Amino acid sequence: MSKLLLKAMQGPGHVAHVTPEIAGWTYVGFDLHKLDAGQSVCGKTEDKEVCLVFVTGKGKVTANGEDLGLLGDRMSPFEGKPWSVYLPEGSDWWVSAETDVEIAVCSAPGLGGGLPVRIISPEGLSQETRGKGTNTRYVTNILPENEPADSLLVVEVITPGGHTSSYPPHKHDQDNLPAESYLEETYYHRFNPRQGFGFQRVYTDDRALDEAMAIEDGDVVMVPKGYHPCAACHGYDLYYLNVMAGPKRTWKFHNAVEHEWLVAK
Repeated sequence: MSKLLLKAMQGPGHVAHVTPEIAGWTYVGFDLHKLDAGQSVCGKTEDKEVCLVFVTGKGKVTANGEDLGLLGDRMSPFEGKPWSVYLPEGSDWWVSAETDVEIAVCSAPGLGGGLPVRIISPEGLSQETRGKGTNTRYVTNILPENEPADSLLVVEVITPGGHTSSYPPHKHDQDNLPAESYLEETYYHRFNPRQGFGFQRVYTDDRALDEAMAIEDGDVVMVPKGYHPCAACHGYDLYYLNVMAGPKRTWKFHNAVEHEWLVAK
C-alpha cells in the first residue's frame, strides 16, 4: 500500500491523524473525529491555527471558554455547505455532539497574526463550478486566501460519478511566486453511496514519485509534492476536503504541460 494513503478507520473515535512528522513535511496537519451523539472531543491549538469543519452532524462548540452555540446542520457532506470555526494559536476548543458528528481538525502554523476566534457560517461561503463535461466538479470555499488566516487554506469539492477532479493534473510544490506556490495538501475522501471507490495518482515530472491509489470512503491521501488528479467511478459521487498550507498563503499552481491543452476544452 502507498505510504501516501491512510486507510479509513471505523469510528467512533479519532479515525484519522496526520502531523508534519507523520507526513514528512512542515506545514499541514489533519485529524478527523467521529462522535456518536452525546460524545465530546477537545483540543488545544498550541502554536498552530485550526479550522474545525463540521463534515456532518450538529454539535455544541466552546472556544477559549466562550459558548459558540449549536453548529452544523447537514447530515451528509453531499448536501449543502458546512459550518466551521476558525481558531488562532493558543486556543482551547471543545465539541459536544448533539447528533452523530464528523469533525475535521485542519491545522497549520500560526504566525502571530492576532486573529480572533470566528464562526464560519454556510451563508458566507462562496461556491464555484470548475471544468466542463466529465471534468466538472463543484467547489465550496471554506477558508480561501481572501479570508483572514495565517497559513491555512481549506476547501471542499464534490465530483460526480464518472468525472475527474484536480484535473488537468496540476502541482504546487515550488516556492516560485508569482508562477507557482509551495503548498502541502491532504485529501479526505467520502463516497456516495459509501461502498463506492475511485482513484488518485500522485506523481512528479521525473516519476521519482509515482503512486496510483484506489481510494475508498474515509481514506486520506497526503500530497507532499507533484501532480495529484482524482477520478470517481461511475455511479459514485466523490467528496473531498482539502487542507493546504505552505510558506506563503496563496494557491498558484502549475498544470502538467502535456495535459494543459485540456484547459481550453
